[in-house]
Amino acid sequence: MKVAKRALRVSIFLGEGDVWHHKPTYVEIVHRAHKAGLAGASVLRGIEGFGAGSRIHTQHVFLLSERLPVLVLIVDAEEKIRAFLDQLDDIEISGLVVVDEVESIRYAESSPRRSHWWSPT
Repeated sequence: MKVAKRALRVSIFLGEGDVWHHKPTYVEIVHRAHKAGLAGASVLRGIEGFGAGSRIHTQHVFLLSERLPVLVLIVDAEEKIRAFLDQLDDIEISGLVVVDEVESIRYAESSPRRSHWWSPT
């Protein structure tokens, strides 16, 4: 079964070495998203990129760098995302947060095992 719904996607661009209370910032964001009951969160590690400082950070065989780009992606219903964004205000994010409307398409079995915000019932 294919189910399509409107949703919001949050993309949070960070540096791999960004920390909040002695742990990576992306870890705190994922844990807060989980606690908030959001559908899911993914952290993607980039191999090269640059930000507002215009300095290019890249993965190099001979260097161990903690300055590579990291992207946290979260997609869920608009009301859940809007409520979650308020929970990020106290984290000292030194990156960019982008919120955009998307159409989510979920491929599911005809009888879902667990209920999600995008389930057909």
